[in-house]
Amino acid sequence: MNRHGLLLGFAIGLALSAAGMAAGDDIPDLGSDTWAATDALGRSLPTAKEVGPPRPGKTVVMFYFLWLGQSGDLGPFDISRILVQDPAAMSKPTSPPWGPMLAPHHWGESIFGHYVSEDEAVLRKHAQMLANAGVDAVFFDVTNQVTYPASWKALCRVFDRARKDGVPAPKIGFLCPFGDPGKVVRELWHDLYEPGQYRDLWFEWEGRPLILADPALLGRHVQKGRNGRPDEVRQGQTHSQAFTAESPFDAVGACTPTWGDRGAGVTLTLYRAGRAGGPIASRRFEGLEDNAWSMIELDKPLPSGAYELTLSEPKGRVGWWAGGGSRTLRIRPHDEATARILKSFTFRKPQPDYFVGPTGPRQWSWLEVYPQHAFYAKEGVPEQVAVGVAENAVDGKLGVLSNPRSHGRSFHDGEEPGPEGRDGSGKNFAEQWKRAFEIDPAVVFVTGWNEWIAGRFDQTFPLAGSGPVTFCDEFDQEFSRDIEPMRGGHGDNYYYQLVANVRRFKGVREATPVASRPIAIDGRFDDWAEVKPDFRDAVGDPMHRDHAGWGKAPHYRNDTGRNDIASARVSVDPGGVSFYARAREDLSPPSDSRWMLLFVDADNDPRTGWLGYDLRVNARRTGDGKATVERNVDGAYRWETAGEAPFARGAREVELTLPPSTPGLARPPASLDFKWADNIQETGDWSDFTLNGDAAPDDRFNFRAVFPAAGR
Repeated sequence: MNRHGLLLGFAIGLALSAAGMAAGDDIPDLGSDTWAATDALGRSLPTAKEVGPPRPGKTVVMFYFLWLGQSGDLGPFDISRILVQDPAAMSKPTSPPWGPMLAPHHWGESIFGHYVSEDEAVLRKHAQMLANAGVDAVFFDVTNQVTYPASWKALCRVFDRARKDGVPAPKIGFLCPFGDPGKVVRELWHDLYEPGQYRDLWFEWEGRPLILADPALLGRHVQKGRNGRPDEVRQGQTHSQAFTAESPFDAVGACTPTWGDRGAGVTLTLYRAGRAGGPIASRRFEGLEDNAWSMIELDKPLPSGAYELTLSEPKGRVGWWAGGGSRTLRIRPHDEATARILKSFTFRKPQPDYFVGPTGPRQWSWLEVYPQHAFYAKEGVPEQVAVGVAENAVDGKLGVLSNPRSHGRSFHDGEEPGPEGRDGSGKNFAEQWKRAFEIDPAVVFVTGWNEWIAGRFDQTFPLAGSGPVTFCDEFDQEFSRDIEPMRGGHGDNYYYQLVANVRRFKGVREATPVASRPIAIDGRFDDWAEVKPDFRDAVGDPMHRDHAGWGKAPHYRNDTGRNDIASARVSVDPGGVSFYARAREDLSPPSDSRWMLLFVDADNDPRTGWLGYDLRVNARRTGDGKATVERNVDGAYRWETAGEAPFARGAREVELTLPPSTPGLARPPASLDFKWADNIQETGDWSDFTLNGDAAPDDRFNFRAVFPAAGR
């Protein structure tokens, strides 16, 4: 496609989106905000009664990482395992289990293993887990000047397919380099946005795709002068620098040191040479970042010629880098390519600092220490706040997570507890969410989902708390910030903590009461037509995985996916509680004990049974139209026969009735939680529903059937 065609495609996409016509926005509603779940700590998800109805205009963004498997064939080097092999390894840089200097090391292992970012089976699970949690967008970390095109293209393929399958997979965006985003933004524009690829996945804000990059630092800059020494601007002083622009330009600025003064501010003013005709443009900067570029964005390009830039009205300690007889300037020459990019996106400048807060409007944070700041698009209206699981902050400075004084997962009330106070409940995460609820912005940016790795450094690493062996952003189970479930350890606790807090932020709907009808278990299924609601499960998700792992990790193969469960219904009448399930395609023959299992929490108590399930139905079937009903034994994955249920199946459908005599089943029930699952591997672990076969609904979630009193 030629350039004009590409731009036309981009413009049409924006127009369709603005008109509410973007394809993919009519995804069927799975109702995941009404699903029930209880995590391993006994924390049940809040309902509408506890958190209130949906709150329009609330958005949750998840920080997401594309870099797994992008660093060669070495490893995986798993820090948690290394420290088991050699407990003193943190003081022994030459300990044999360590990988090479700079090599990425895993802090632990994902529930999906040491996977790589192009593993499409894992990406599909991410799409569903994040969608079920209520996450609206994932923003990719491209702050290291690498865009990982193979990774984001794989994710976009999978998320796009998931949306076509009925999964409201999150939209996408990018967090670009803080100091020099131009290369990355141009690459993303060329590869993704200009050709209009995966337009249905673009996360839009204010009517355009949102990108987290400082627009003042785009384009190709001309730097005049050289950094030699900082020249402080004192009260009553005005510092100035004359310069000649050799071509039209649309931004100019200065590098402003603050000597760590977080309250520093200054005014930049642009004049023509000799200050004739008064100022051309002026901008006030508050809360300056130390040694950052403070740029004046011009409304329209200025022609080449002689100009003068001044710094005045200092607040706190602020200066201007100077050397060789001149002060350092940054000039952005005007070019049409950059102009098109500037007009095509909504920009928010990312704030890298964990302590300072916003230094102006239209900025977003990705991570801060508690209490986090509100970030604003306009004065008085909080737009965004960051919420983190843990922070690499040490003694009030940017630091490393391998230092035990940093802010781990259990950090709260201003201190990091010792090992005895680390219970996997996410006290840091909870405290940060508490602050987000106080601010109540439009957007919560959560860090993060699947970082998993950090490069190995030593005591020369230039952040607080470094030592002989140093890891900056990830270290171990406590000093890490991934929400994606892990193998062992805290399991999926942080995932359900995320779900619970997203519900508190966004609100949830009331569960639709069941409209029951008399059901005959006869294999005809027509009497189910008037039963409501239709409990829906995403299709296209039975587990099929075949992909290499990271480095020397195993090749991951899993072909347990078989029947694709699409929907379920439940009905109650004097004859018992009847259940129905329908698959996307014809069901496989009922050849084993893992075929189309029904799990029921009969007593509405998640503390009893296996994962709360008191009954397992349909592990065996008899020739006269009956399925076994089994009750749980002692909370383990052990079951004993407790009766039979009338059962029938068709090409794609099954139905059965639990009679009133079923042990533990209330007569009649006010509500109950249930799940269908096919070809789980009966490991007895919660992860069986995540890793194997198909479950409806996913993971620990259950459908909750609420029966009106009149229908009981």
